[in-house]
Amino acid sequence: MATAELTPEASSLRDTLTQVDGGRRRKDRFMTGLIWGAFGLALIPLVSLVWSVLANGLERFNMYFLTHSMRNVYGGMDAGGVYHALLGTILITAMTVVISVPIGIITSIYLVEYGKGPLARAVTFFVDVMTGIPSIVAGLFAFSLFYLLFGPQSMSGLTGAVALSVLMIPVVIRSTEEMLRLVPNELREASFALGVPKWLTIIRIVLRTAIAGITTGVMIAIARVIGETAPLLITVGATDSINRDPFHGNMMTLPVYVYRQYAAGLVPCAPGATDCIATINYDRAWSAALVLILFVMLLNLLARGVSRWFAPKTRA
Repeated sequence: MATAELTPEASSLRDTLTQVDGGRRRKDRFMTGLIWGAFGLALIPLVSLVWSVLANGLERFNMYFLTHSMRNVYGGMDAGGVYHALLGTILITAMTVVISVPIGIITSIYLVEYGKGPLARAVTFFVDVMTGIPSIVAGLFAFSLFYLLFGPQSMSGLTGAVALSVLMIPVVIRSTEEMLRLVPNELREASFALGVPKWLTIIRIVLRTAIAGITTGVMIAIARVIGETAPLLITVGATDSINRDPFHGNMMTLPVYVYRQYAAGLVPCAPGATDCIATINYDRAWSAALVLILFVMLLNLLARGVSRWFAPKTRA
C-alpha cells in the first residue's frame, strides 16, 4: 500500500514535535550527566577516607590488637591494643540505646497519635532545640547532673550514656515521627472498625508497618553519637585498663582512644633502642579508626536484617 502524503499542516506539526522531543532529550541527558557528576564528586571524599583508613589501619589490625588493652604499655613499645576501648564503646552505646530508643519512640507516638494543644507544641519546640545542642554542652549537662547527685566520683559509663542520650533522643524522635506519619490512616481506620483498641492498633499495626523506617532512624541516631569525643572526655574520662563496670570508674572508648593516640604524636626513641617505633601512636589511632568504622558497618548490617525480618510481608 502506498503511504499517504502528509499535508503541509501535518508536516509542520511533525517538525515541531520533533524539535520539542529533541530538546527534551538534550535536557534529560544534561540533567542525567549533572546528577552522575554530583554523585562522583560525593564519592571522592568517601573513597579517599576509606582508602586512607584501610591503608594506614590494616598494618596493626590483628587479633592481638583486638584482644589486648594499653595497660603497662609505655613510650614507644610495640605493644598494646584496643580491646578496652572497644568494650567501653559497646557498653556505653548499649546503655545509650536502652535509654534513648524507648523515650524517643514513646514521645513520637504521643506527638503523632495523641498530641494536641500546647503540650504537644512545647514538646516539638524542645525537640527542635535539642537537635541543635552542641555535644560539649550535653557532656557538661550530664557531668553536672551526676556531680550534684553523686559528688566528685561521678565519672562512669552511665554518665557518658546519659550525655549521648541527650544527643540521640531528638534524632530518634524526629525520624520515628516521620515514619509514623507515613503509615496510611486507612490501616488505623480498618483496625478501629474491627473493634481493636487504639493502643493495640498502634503496637500491632502502626509500629509494625513503620518498623523498617524506625530501625533505620535508630541506626542513624547511633551513628550520630558513636563517634562523639568531647562529651565522653568530660563524663567518662580515659583509662588504659579494662573496665567492665559501666556504673563506676573511668572507661575508654574508641573515639577517645583515637584522639589520645593521635595527640601523643611521634615517640622520641631513646638512643640505641631496638623496640621503639616512632609512629606507633599514629598506627594505633588509624587501626582504632578502622575498628570504629567496621563496628558501625556491622551495626548497619544488623539493622537491615532486623528491618527485613519485622517488615510487613507482601505477596508477589
